Amino acid sequence: MAIASGGIAHGTAELRRRRRGRRRGAINEINMTPFIDVMLVLLIIFMVTAPLMTAGVPLDLPKAGAAALNVDTKPLTLSIRANGEVYLGDNALPDGEIVPRLSAAAKQGFDERIYVRGDKKVDYGRVAQIMALVTNAGFKRVALVTEQDQR
Repeated sequence: MAIASGGIAHGTAELRRRRRGRRRGAINEINMTPFIDVMLVLLIIFMVTAPLMTAGVPLDLPKAGAAALNVDTKPLTLSIRANGEVYLGDNALPDGEIVPRLSAAAKQGFDERIYVRGDKKVDYGRVAQIMALVTNAGFKRVALVTEQDQR
């Protein structure tokens, strides 16, 4: 009986050692699934919001029945706010700087397409004045931008 109990005691100690021996250190692998999920959600959010951020200067454009133009290259855009301030892209310009800045930014020279976006509340004479400045400078492809009428 003494031999049997000694054998059992010896067997349990050996079993404990084996368990400790099998035990490994901390798992050093990173679970990538939550990271990938977050990146996919951010990608979807940016894909949805990117087209909404095309116009830099907020304007209330007039409505017109003309269809949208299909253009491959991004045109230069002059924006005229309701108070008469003129912007090239997001940068405000005094009237004397409009033509030199357009000439510097035009990659195709005087054949560059230029869009004039005028706020609905801006004086028509101010829009005509800016368009005259641009066309008198030699630019041939100047167009007004409106929103499509929903009727």
